[in-house]
Amino acid sequence: MLNLKLATDPRWVTIVESNLEEILTDHAWCEQKAATNAITIITLNSHLEDLVTELLKLAQEELEHFEMVHNIIKERGYKLGRERKDHYVNQLFQFTRNGGSRQQAMVDRLLFSAMIEARSCERFKLLSERINDKKLSQFYRELMISEAGHYTTFLGFARKYGEGIDVEKRWQDLIDFEGEIIKNYGKKETIHG
Repeated sequence: MLNLKLATDPRWVTIVESNLEEILTDHAWCEQKAATNAITIITLNSHLEDLVTELLKLAQEELEHFEMVHNIIKERGYKLGRERKDHYVNQLFQFTRNGGSRQQAMVDRLLFSAMIEARSCERFKLLSERINDKKLSQFYRELMISEAGHYTTFLGFARKYGEGIDVEKRWQDLIDFEGEIIKNYGKKETIHG
């Protein structure tokens, strides 16, 4: 379903388990950034009522996820810590075109967002299947389902509003681009690291 070129090496879960506080902190900030991203798309495309309606729900859900992760952090006696840079996301963002039309920029942002959700979904699935912590296993299973929904939402809007743009080619190009950059990740206790 996700069409990712390269699966995450399952050994990444061992890295994650070595520092749960770090993965949870990174995850919390990823959820906050996902909510902010949805709001940014709304702000730039406020004339599209259906997009605004759906992305408002998505942003609220991402903030709920942020709260859920923060609650787990507190329950375990960890500290949230400062926001982390997400090098994967920053590198992936380079795929989006500068210049061009507003429509092209919107489609690229939607595809970029879909890709992040796809990779997060894939990582959450791996965590749900392999992490030894039963509570986190169940938590990541639930989030995996949610991320899959977000992925299809973003991809669906790119296709809907991509008239005159070869959205499928652009999506395939992004899949290829992500397949190359992800080779450098999976070595840190972060969601995309």
